[in-house]
Amino acid sequence: MEPSLSDSPTQPARGLLPSLLATLGMTGTVGGALAFEHIGGYIPCALCLMQRTPYYWGIPIGIVAIATSVFKLPAWTTRTLLLVIGILMLVGAGLGIYHAGVEWHFWPGPATCATSASGVSTNVGDLLGDLDSKHGPSCTDAALRVLGLSFAGWNVIASLILAGIALRGAAKA
Repeated sequence: MEPSLSDSPTQPARGLLPSLLATLGMTGTVGGALAFEHIGGYIPCALCLMQRTPYYWGIPIGIVAIATSVFKLPAWTTRTLLLVIGILMLVGAGLGIYHAGVEWHFWPGPATCATSASGVSTNVGDLLGDLDSKHGPSCTDAALRVLGLSFAGWNVIASLILAGIALRGAAKA
């Protein structure tokens, strides 16, 4: 029996490209959120932080999916990992839709939606002044809108694109 083209040592495994794209996309998305927080000074609300969780789980799973593809482990392993990434990104999209709806006042948000304000000074002399001037962000107010979408809205788009990449990759791997 002749080896097929997909068994060629020079041909990349079928799940490699979607694994790479999904993992790099998740890394870039959550990296952008962290940059807005740490460089841009945007303090995330509790819902913003919750939306990052699927990425924090998905990135290591994506790295494992890349490894299973590179080391040519059985195709079902890469497919399963891509499926998990796809589900995680759909959960992330759902969280983003919920948060965007809260921002647009379509439905109420959680009763308590505050985080510790990371912008509060560690200097004891400035601490009392900071208590009056620094407040944790509200989940109901978008910190920034770009082309009409808040961070939550852009997360929905990114999550759906990444879910599509992962789920399509799972179907074809």
